[in-house]
Parts: sequence; C-alpha cells; structure tokens
Amino acid sequence: MKKAVVLGGAGHIGSYLVPMLVKAGYAVTSVTRGKHQPYVTDRAWRHVEHLYLDRSKDSQFAAKVAAINADVVIDLISFTLVDTQKMVAALKATKLSHYLFCSSVWAHGRAETLPADPNGVKHPLDEYGKQKYASEQYLKQAYLETGFPATVIMPGQISGPGWIIMSPLANGNTDVFQQIADGQAISLPNFGMETLHLVHASDVAQVFFKAVTHRNQALGESFHAVGTSSLTLYGYALAMYRFFDTTPQINFLPWDAWKKVINNPVDVDKTYYHIARSGQYSIANAQKLLDYQPQYTPIEVAEIAVQSYLDRGIIHHA
Repeated sequence: MKKAVVLGGAGHIGSYLVPMLVKAGYAVTSVTRGKHQPYVTDRAWRHVEHLYLDRSKDSQFAAKVAAINADVVIDLISFTLVDTQKMVAALKATKLSHYLFCSSVWAHGRAETLPADPNGVKHPLDEYGKQKYASEQYLKQAYLETGFPATVIMPGQISGPGWIIMSPLANGNTDVFQQIADGQAISLPNFGMETLHLVHASDVAQVFFKAVTHRNQALGESFHAVGTSSLTLYGYALAMYRFFDTTPQINFLPWDAWKKVINNPVDVDKTYYHIARSGQYSIANAQKLLDYQPQYTPIEVAEIAVQSYLDRGIIHHA
C-alpha cells in the first residue's frame, strides 16, 4: 500500500482530500499542529494516522516528515521559500515519488494578460505572494535540474461551510451579508467589476487528488484550482440579493470615498489586496491533463457558505 502524507491534513483542503486518498487505497498520515477536527466528517478518518507537529516551532519538522518515507507528500502549509527548501532537502533521501505544493493565485499579483497562465511569469504584490512564487520557481528548477517530482497547485479564495469567506466587498467582514439580508443598500468600490475566485474546498482537493492519480502528467506543472469562471463584485452582490429575495440596492464609490465609508483599515487593506489581483485564472491545463471538473460555480459556493452563516447564527434572515 502506498503511503501519503498530508501536511495540514485537518484544514480546509485536507478535510476533503484526506478521505479521497484513503478511499483510493493510500495509507494516509495527517500532520497537524494539534488535535484539530476536520471541517467535514467522513468515516474514512478512522483509518488515518495522525502526527502532531508544529512547523514553526520544531526545527526537525522536515526530518520527521521524511522519516515516514511516504510515496506522496502533499504540502498545504509551506508559506516560505526556506520551509520549502528544507522539505525538499529532507525528502530527497526517501522513496518519494511525488511532492505537491500548495501555492495560491495570489502569487500572480497583477496579470499582464487574461486568462492568466498558471505556468507563466508572475508579479506578486505582497510578501505572502512573493514567498509562494519563490517556492514555485525553486520547485520548477529542482524538477528540471534534478528531477525532483514536484507539482504546484494554486487555489483561489477557498470557501465552503464552516469558515469565513470573502464577501462582495472582497474582505472577511460578514456585515455586508446582513445588510443585504435586511434589504439595505450597499456600496461597492469603483465600478464593482473587480473579480473574486471563490472555489469550494472540495474542488481544490479534487485538483490535488487528480494530480496524484495523474502523476506523470502533473510532474513539473502548475495548475489553478478555481472554478470555470470569475465572479465580479457586482455579480456577487446581485446573487446575494437574489439569495435573500431582497431588492438590489447597489451604489458605487471611487476608492478613496469608499475607504472613508468603510472606515476600517483592516477591511480596507483586505479588499485592496483582493481586488488588485482581479483577473481570470485558466484551468485549461488542469482540465486537459488532470480531467479536473469543478463541481461548483462561484455563486453556488457563496450560497453554500452563506447558508452556513445562517445555520450558525452569524447572520439572520426571517
């Protein structure tokens, strides 16, 4: 039986990915910082080994992962080039046949052309994106020069039931959903044409799983884990008014005026970095090489997540 290790196994992606691997016949070890419960329940978890390690505190983290001697290592929690380099160095002496690295569409920054190519040149805007892109480049070079069996997967805004999603204002503040549910007016920045890329965590897990099962096609490649379309802030807001059966009241404000209305530096900063990356991300190579078929549209993802808000009492609607 082949072994698979999922670093961050109880997180958003791992909650769906780990059961997929178990059901495909892998002996799976889930590595987490603590005894966290996955976001969704599945009987497959009864067959999972658990290893509790803290990457940020344990200097032997990579060595301990390598000691499992797994065939597949799926790294969902590497956020710096240094951590990626340490993991690669430790895994070289094992029987590893595939290392899958979780990057992000944030590595793109501002795109030159659309749809953006996952294997193209990127221009990240912040340290998070720069570190992800640096790891991508390092892994591509390692594959070309030494044959290190790497694949890069770049999720959009991971969404679903049980956690906070990006709102039509492109930040995590849930107040706008309550305003829409109450039939109130909302204000979008600029013309509301910037885009978000809400993707269900199960669809992201699908890309990772299919990259594992289509190993030869996936090696040395980068793939976007998003839906078939992007969602404008305007379209998102309209969809939420429809969801709550309230009359759309959508205003548009120039950026500086919108910032003053929001009057929350954290929310404004979050919105800025999301809409500055507006674009469309191609999944053509994931469809062709991996047979990736997203199950959910971005609007369906939003509706599922907002229904979870209602179920949990985060927002209310008669």
